[in-house]
Amino acid sequence: MVQLSRRGFVKAATAGVGGATLLGGCNAWPRESVMAKAAANTASFDLLQARRAERQLELFVPSAHHRLPLPWYQEKAAAIKAEARLRGVDGGILLTNRWNIIYATGLFHTGTERPFACFLPMDQDGACIWLHPYLDEELVKGWWCTAQYSYFDFPYAEGGFPNRGEVVQGPTKNIYRWWGETLAGLGYGGKTIGIDMGGLAELGILPGQLGSQALDMTGEFEWPAPSRPAGGSWGEVAAAMPDARFVDVYDILMRQRIVKDEVETALAQRAMNYFSEIHAFARNYLLERGTDAVDWEVANAAMLWGMERIMKDIPQTAEPHDAVGISVEIACRTGKATAYPHPNQTFWSLIRRGDAIQIAGVVQLGGYGGELYRSFLVAPWTDWQEKVWEVHQRCYRKQAEECRAGNRCSDVARAVHQIQVDAGMGHLVFHRPGHGEGMEGHQPPYHALGDYTVLVKGMHFSNEPGLYDPQNRFGVNFSDNIVVGAERGVQMSTVPDSKEWCFLEL
Repeated sequence: MVQLSRRGFVKAATAGVGGATLLGGCNAWPRESVMAKAAANTASFDLLQARRAERQLELFVPSAHHRLPLPWYQEKAAAIKAEARLRGVDGGILLTNRWNIIYATGLFHTGTERPFACFLPMDQDGACIWLHPYLDEELVKGWWCTAQYSYFDFPYAEGGFPNRGEVVQGPTKNIYRWWGETLAGLGYGGKTIGIDMGGLAELGILPGQLGSQALDMTGEFEWPAPSRPAGGSWGEVAAAMPDARFVDVYDILMRQRIVKDEVETALAQRAMNYFSEIHAFARNYLLERGTDAVDWEVANAAMLWGMERIMKDIPQTAEPHDAVGISVEIACRTGKATAYPHPNQTFWSLIRRGDAIQIAGVVQLGGYGGELYRSFLVAPWTDWQEKVWEVHQRCYRKQAEECRAGNRCSDVARAVHQIQVDAGMGHLVFHRPGHGEGMEGHQPPYHALGDYTVLVKGMHFSNEPGLYDPQNRFGVNFSDNIVVGAERGVQMSTVPDSKEWCFLEL
């Protein structure tokens, strides 16, 4: 096998066939020398620190942990079980949604087409039973595990366990029926089982509140009635447990996941502190490289620096369940690519004077964190670009102000959209101002005109009232992570939203 060093890769990529250049005349690999200068340059970091000092009394104290500890998950599982008991659940809770499983147990795992489930039995305090594909065997038994039952892989041939030397081409096993058979065999066949069916609760609408003008996560709502699912995967589970009843508990999980506690928010604050530093580095890199840079290069330089920055603080054991849920996803786009909310073109353009630039992404630590975007204008900018940027800044700040407990998501959206329309920029509005922020990214509820969820202290939202002008080849969209407060929302980043930060001479 031919091995190619990074230097060799760059040389080969720029040479091309017959000496032709394949990268459009530019070397897009992040420059180590520029990264060193960007990291050493105090300009952006000083602005960041000044902003952090101004806001230190309103920001949350960042967590000392890089993931939530196991006792937190065990307490959360106990709370979920306690609420499920009120609905008549006496057997246990069968969780199948990846995010519900992670939230209730802390087992970070990769979701695929392979069915994966966790059972929290009611008759065993602190117990956690797994039904999973064999490829997750070591992860499962190395975490919180009372018992585990595995099938080899998907589709599973009954009796086929090559890992045990049993190469059997048996009949294809219905995994969902196997779940039911396994639970029945454990003595839960005649019990009431709580299941995370999803449905409207997955959209943030609680039972009995469809069409309400005030969806209240902490108020009165109808409990789902026990039933027997007739179709789909849950129908297969039920068919294997003919004497069992089932009741949906998905809304319990969603309400818990949507309203974060202080421990979760502290971990998100630590992630957002790192993300703020990554933005400072990225801004320095832009200033160092100027119009010689490709947007892809800026993004990847920031991503590399960001991972190194975070992992410097996390002792690496290389063991499972330690450094989990860590992601640094950074994107940079320039020019007309900023003019679309979700552009489909590859970001591979030289940064030019007169461009709008967006540096965006998501950073998570232990599954918590959020979005953080900043939009730049590179001189010479037009009066229209500056006006759009100013209106967007007002909307970005207004959205946070409106995120107070008791207000509704629809009211937040109305306040933001009214500013946009009053400024004559309604034609630049393509989407709602924000969405709930969770481990999965987008999470209910939504800062949208049609979402009447009442805000509760501890909810997290994105902060992105974007304005987009394809005709003039630019767009502006900040984002942040807002935590709903008693009197207003708190933006968790400390990256300035000022012209001093965002208006650049390159």
